[in-house]
Amino acid sequence: MTSDKREKGSESTTSNECEDRTLDERRASMTWAQRLKRVFGTDIETCPACGGAVKIIACIEDLVVIKRLLDHLNQKADANEPRPLPESWAPPTSQFT
Repeated sequence: MTSDKREKGSESTTSNECEDRTLDERRASMTWAQRLKRVFGTDIETCPACGGAVKIIACIEDLVVIKRLLDHLNQKADANEPRPLPESWAPPTSQFT
């Protein structure tokens, strides 16, 4: 049960209860995951690969740790970028038309 006497994710509210709540109360009852889905169309509660439920394992708020993680991911992405192809030795195709 939550502090406002309703269960999380409960659909058992009657229409009178929904009408009695103000707009601010209805907004406050949305989870951050619901807000992300509503605003950005991103469903972070469902795995895009298998469709299963996603479990949050950490919430990182330390800016130093966040910077280190992002730097590491950028280095990893740079290492995985395909190398540019060498310039072609073939003559331009316009000569053959």
